[in-house]
Amino acid sequence: MDQVKKSLWSLHLTVALLGATALFSKIIPLSATDITFGRSIVACVVLVLIVKLSGQKLRLECRKDYLIALGLGVLMAAHWVSYFAAMQYSSVSVGMIALFTFPVIAVLLEPFFERIRLVWQDIVSALVVLFGIYLIVPEVSLENDITLGIVIGVVSALLYALRNLYHRKYFSHYSGAHAMAYQTLVIFICLLFFISGDLLSASTDTYLSLIVLGIFLTAIPHALIATSLKHLRVKTFALVACMQPFYGVILAILILDETPNWKTLVGGMLVISAAIYETINAQKLHGK
Repeated sequence: MDQVKKSLWSLHLTVALLGATALFSKIIPLSATDITFGRSIVACVVLVLIVKLSGQKLRLECRKDYLIALGLGVLMAAHWVSYFAAMQYSSVSVGMIALFTFPVIAVLLEPFFERIRLVWQDIVSALVVLFGIYLIVPEVSLENDITLGIVIGVVSALLYALRNLYHRKYFSHYSGAHAMAYQTLVIFICLLFFISGDLLSASTDTYLSLIVLGIFLTAIPHALIATSLKHLRVKTFALVACMQPFYGVILAILILDETPNWKTLVGGMLVISAAIYETINAQKLHGK
């Protein structure tokens, strides 16, 4: 098998692993903050080891990069906590669909970062996403857990879009493992004062779940992404990444016995279709 095919299979495995992170919002009996804190500790240690073993310098190139890493880490901390909270309030399916509004949100925010014009196709994509979310929302009330989960999920998507835009503009010269090593360190420090006693008194099974989440569903996927990009085009990576909700929803159906209704499935298809369209369009514009 040639390197391109190996990298493609590796990328699909990576995206499936990232999709599986959603399941742990239901499997681990802790708050979203506690899960994110535990995940960040494990992931940080493993990512630092990966960076050192790969022969890279752990130190950043300049002082400014440390401030950028701090900002990115704060955004990621808020994103991860809201990501898990969205699924705890609603379901894995609804939470992941809400999160994947982020490619369209990024397109709408991009003119402020890159000084480019917003085109009518992007407005159409945004309207498609809004209609998709409208189908999923059971009622316009934050007293409804599913609606609250969707709102938190979209906020999480906004935070993730901002993180990605800042990362691409100011931090993309570092590998995925190197960048995430610093960001998970910042997440750990940010959440240190917000964890509950439940984390300290958790069972052995809970700690094992956090270790699995931190190593196999956080640190390793981010290291594999960097490896895959050596042999694949950025466009290929972006399109395969749009499969993450699909893998997450399938795993939720198989493992958690979730049963999304037809409105959730149709709304999800609209959101993911808009995400795929914007991904293809963005790569055409950037010529990659």
